Amino acid sequence: VKLVDLLDEAVARARAELVTRQATQEDKLSDAELDAAAAKIGYSAVKYADLKGNRITSYAFSFDKMLDPKGNTAVYLLYAYARIQQMKIKAGVDVSKVDLKELKLGDAAERALALHLLQFPEIIEAILQDLNIHRLAEYLYGLCTHLATFYTKCKVVGTPEQNSRLLLIEATRKVMFQGFHLLGMQELDRI
Repeated sequence: VKLVDLLDEAVARARAELVTRQATQEDKLSDAELDAAAAKIGYSAVKYADLKGNRITSYAFSFDKMLDPKGNTAVYLLYAYARIQQMKIKAGVDVSKVDLKELKLGDAAERALALHLLQFPEIIEAILQDLNIHRLAEYLYGLCTHLATFYTKCKVVGTPEQNSRLLLIEATRKVMFQGFHLLGMQELDRI
């Protein structure tokens, strides 16, 4: 199988899934936005599936597993990133103007997310030492699971803690952005 054929199939499957999901959404993507999102998801899914495993172990290739929006997949990470972007829009706050002194980590889920963010430089340093890029994929997946726990336990928009929590998710977005680009993935602001 040629790589171009594999990538084309991943993009086609990603587009089909996006079209199916849009049937239940009010705010729909244009055809051009759908094509761009499908390409980013498809290419990222293949790259992430290849890079998330230890380079010295083999794996069984599966489009279904690779494009699953749940679990350790690029799709899961991309949805988490898009969710951050949509939450910032919904809040209507320019996070770059929020004073960093407003950051308060009162909830255990906030602290867990912040502590995970602090591990990013260590992960990069470890990768530079041993060239095991799968460490970055593992880190990003862990970051997204902490983010999901945070979302579940801590409401962001419309709370007294809104600005603090926006700062936390913006820090998370920045780390995800860097991680995505190191893995050769492109982020999506909306899916």
